[in-house]
Amino acid sequence: MTVETARMRDYKSVADLVEGARNHEQPAWDALIERYAPLVWSICRRNRLDQAEASDVSQDVWLRLVEHLPRLRDPAALPGWLATTTQRECYRFVRAARRAHSVERVVDAEEIPDPTVIIEQELLADELHTALHQAFTELPPSYQQLLALLIQDPPLSYAEISAQLGIPVGTIGPTRRRCLEKLRRCPALAALINPDAATTDTQPGPPRNTRDKL
Repeated sequence: MTVETARMRDYKSVADLVEGARNHEQPAWDALIERYAPLVWSICRRNRLDQAEASDVSQDVWLRLVEHLPRLRDPAALPGWLATTTQRECYRFVRAARRAHSVERVVDAEEIPDPTVIIEQELLADELHTALHQAFTELPPSYQQLLALLIQDPPLSYAEISAQLGIPVGTIGPTRRRCLEKLRRCPALAALINPDAATTDTQPGPPRNTRDKL
């Protein structure tokens, strides 16, 4: 496979990313790091590492992935492996910093978050982000444009959104509600938001924080 062909590949799944990375396709590695860097970074910050420390730990995690990837039997296990490895590297860094007295910050053992809780929370957040992104891409382009403007920071007024999209101000609210209805009907997103209700015929709604963000 040529480099140009690799660039043209669409790495839709974790398995695609792992296969491409194993085949030394640079675009696959770039996509893999872009996809999971937020997961690694968030675990570093939950362990109270500053930016420089988190950067060092992240580099160690990616180096370990290079060594481990050929032996990874189940590509779907990659997020869990990254979360567990990152947590382990964070602990190693904190212990080394204590022994060397190289940092002014002192971290008490009782202040370190439970690694199991951290990993579960970050994996759930990562799955929710992925499901929400997938549901968003399945919306009609006009809905995507509206939602993208509605979540701008700082927020835009309805008048500004109306001017940019060329739609009446009075249609923005009803259209927003239809967008959210379509999002919450996405099976993958509904299963993560409300797993109990996902097994029934009743379609669950998004949690308040998700709705507020949109």
